[in-house]
This record gives sequence, C-alpha cells and structure tokens, in this order.
Amino acid sequence: MTDRHLIVPPSMQPIVERAGYVPAVKVGKTLYCAGQVGRTVGLAVIEDPEAQFVAAWDNLRQVLEEGGCTFDDVVDMTTYHVDMRQHMAVFREVKNRLFPRGHCAWTTIGVSELAHPGLLVEIKCVAVQR
Repeated sequence: MTDRHLIVPPSMQPIVERAGYVPAVKVGKTLYCAGQVGRTVGLAVIEDPEAQFVAAWDNLRQVLEEGGCTFDDVVDMTTYHVDMRQHMAVFREVKNRLFPRGHCAWTTIGVSELAHPGLLVEIKCVAVQR
C-alpha cells in the first residue's frame, strides 16, 4: 500500500473547509498539486491580472514547499486561461520572472471560465521530490 499524504499549507485551510478538497496529495516522492489561482488568504479573487498571476504562482510555491518540493521539482504543468489572447503576454512575463524556464513539460489551455468569476488562470502541476 502506498503512503498518501494530504498537503495543506496553513493559509489554505479555508479551502479545505469551504470547497472540500486539498491543495495537494503526496504519494511517495510525487506531489500532485490541485490548480492554484490568484486569490487572497480570505479567498477573494484578485482583480488586477498581473497581481492575480503573481498570487497564483505564490500559492503554488506554498503548496510545493508544504509538500517538500520547489519549482525546480515540477515535471509537468498545465495552465488554464480565461481570455488567453488578452492576458498571455502578462502571464508569460510573470511566469518567466518567478518560475524556472525550460524545467518541465507545460501545456496551456484556453477555457471559457474557471470556478469563480474574475479568475483568469489556474496552474496545476506534478512535482517529484529529489
């Protein structure tokens, strides 16, 4: 039987209580991260696109750290974008500033909406702890 550990950074406990899921599950050395979005600790959506993207990366960083990983451990990432054409340049600039380039497989998908109005991106990934 494989050990399965639920990963919940303390600041994300409200997500578990309100939405009923955990930010990540760790099986062995592999960390499966649920999609992270740009919202505050109080779960309010951040309106400014750049600030929302920065917050999404910061939330992902927190989940990875709680699971014993870093951005360098990410092996596969999928990003879901609302209005991709309008916001991709800003998203890519923020990504290139905060996330190591060329370190993982990356798929981008345009969607009509995410879980809450105003969300522009969701970042989902798998990391393998070294």
